[in-house]
Amino acid sequence: MTSSNPNTSTVAVIGAGPAGLMAADRLSRAGLRVSLFDRMPSAGRKLLMAGRGGLNLTHSEGLGTFLGRYGSAEAWLTPAIHAFPPEALRAWSAELGEPTFVGSSGRVFPASKKASPLLRTWLHRLAGQGVQLNTRREWEGWTDKGELLFAEAAPVRADATVLALGGASWPRLGATGSWTKILARKEIGVVPLRPANCGFTVDWSKHFRSRFAGQPLKSIRLSFDERSVRGEAVITDYGIEGGAIYALSTFLRDALDSDVPAILHIDLRPEMREPELIQRLSNVRQRESVSNALRKALHLSPAAIGLLREAARAALPREPGALAALIKAVPVTLVGPQPIERAISTAGGIARSELDTNFMLHRLPGVFAAGEMLDWEAPTGGYLLQATLATGLAAAEGVLNWLAVR
Repeated sequence: MTSSNPNTSTVAVIGAGPAGLMAADRLSRAGLRVSLFDRMPSAGRKLLMAGRGGLNLTHSEGLGTFLGRYGSAEAWLTPAIHAFPPEALRAWSAELGEPTFVGSSGRVFPASKKASPLLRTWLHRLAGQGVQLNTRREWEGWTDKGELLFAEAAPVRADATVLALGGASWPRLGATGSWTKILARKEIGVVPLRPANCGFTVDWSKHFRSRFAGQPLKSIRLSFDERSVRGEAVITDYGIEGGAIYALSTFLRDALDSDVPAILHIDLRPEMREPELIQRLSNVRQRESVSNALRKALHLSPAAIGLLREAARAALPREPGALAALIKAVPVTLVGPQPIERAISTAGGIARSELDTNFMLHRLPGVFAAGEMLDWEAPTGGYLLQATLATGLAAAEGVLNWLAVR
């Protein structure tokens, strides 16, 4: 199909998360009749979950640095993000009654730091533009006639379809990854889904786990394979998680997948050079315990001191040089990533070779894909939602190009 009347063309958008909502928004504003389908009882459930952490919409850093956060997917995602950059996302949020502000870390949040007001206004706008929201609709593929097949519902015919079904993290919110089997039957290449922005299992001792699970490690530097990041982490019953861990999770996960030992090194006092640590430790009275020395001279928390003891697996060294070296690089051996259902996001998805520049599937003309079901990943910090919304918009523009509607 090369052209169509915007008042009669119908588009089905499957998945009412951020990417699907953005696609439905653009298509309905262009005058198409849009039906939005989701397997859950309501729309935007993962967006609402993200709102519990303040709803990090995007990041304020320069666009060049920003795009570099997408790693190997940078070139692929750049056109979509150039068309809908961070400043456009902030303007879009303001249109929905949620002006934004830049936090101390450069992250961008809505003024309310909540997702519910933005989502409520967004859904109201979509309804006003004629978008029909159909909930509790489990998509099962296509009929022999090319109609969309839903469980316990009549097939649906559409002139174009946008798939925005998410990855497989937080499946209780709707994204189960079940679509991978549907696309496999159509011989669509899908890179296996894996956890991203996830915690990692560590074989803690019973004593350490019971005493320090839930305790934070603040103002630290994490290093792995010549990469390092400053931030915070949290000791958990299963291992370790937190923002600084998530920033390195891609490299840690890939190493573990390749059976390469993943030994994380934690600098507990990144603001101090090793000679300064040695000097401070040398001034400690001989009769004072090592724990007291670490607490008084270096202001280490009980959790940090416990981590040092866990790494030493014996009494901590009293010699200032050896102790300082351990403080600057505490080794933590990771056993494996947490399961995908516990991850913040998903890596893998529809291979980029399966899509044209309009995000249309080569093997299924008229079927477009967007959001987290595509093969890209990014760290937390606003990059996830930015790319999700941008690809949703790009897929909608692809539909308009394909239908020759402007």
